Amino acid sequence: MFQHLFSSLSTFDPLLIYSLIILIPFIEHLFPPSPSDVVIVLAGSLIVTGTINFFAALVLSTVGSELGFMILYYIGMQTDKKLVHTGKLKFISAEAVLKAEAWFVKYGFALILFNRFLSGIRAVISFFAGLSELNLRQTIILSSIGIVVWNAILLGLGILFGYNLRVIDKFFSNYTLGMVIATAVIGSYFLIRYLVKRKG
Repeated sequence: MFQHLFSSLSTFDPLLIYSLIILIPFIEHLFPPSPSDVVIVLAGSLIVTGTINFFAALVLSTVGSELGFMILYYIGMQTDKKLVHTGKLKFISAEAVLKAEAWFVKYGFALILFNRFLSGIRAVISFFAGLSELNLRQTIILSSIGIVVWNAILLGLGILFGYNLRVIDKFFSNYTLGMVIATAVIGSYFLIRYLVKRKG
């Protein structure tokens, strides 16, 4: 299954793959949730075949993530805090604002550094970083470091995935077979039980 998928992906134009590597992480910030992590892992698996380059994939995924982060940071900076606190913005509750501000008071720039590791709330953190008017230079440096580390990990996982396709395929084949057998046994049990009760 995975080997077939892997072979199909390897035939894609590298330019298309690089475009997705920069585009999907960018979109994730603006329209969450987005499967950006999955895309980066899959891209990493293609490094094994030489379809794409590790360094290029790392740079492009970082640029895409950072651009998305900074756009939301800018939007946050331009947003009136008083307006947000009123709760009139449908997509942001006043409670969320207070909670985010408390986080920034307590953890400060650590939230920016580990932003990419907090899947599901990345866009929220970048927006509130701007709303809290955190130092732009420090924000860019720390968010870039976090993004580079996270994307490097994902690409590394993709490379491991690419080198172990046969093992993974074998595992899932055995798992699928086991689930089919288990389902058949359980289904047979309930069917026999039903028939016995009906005759009784």
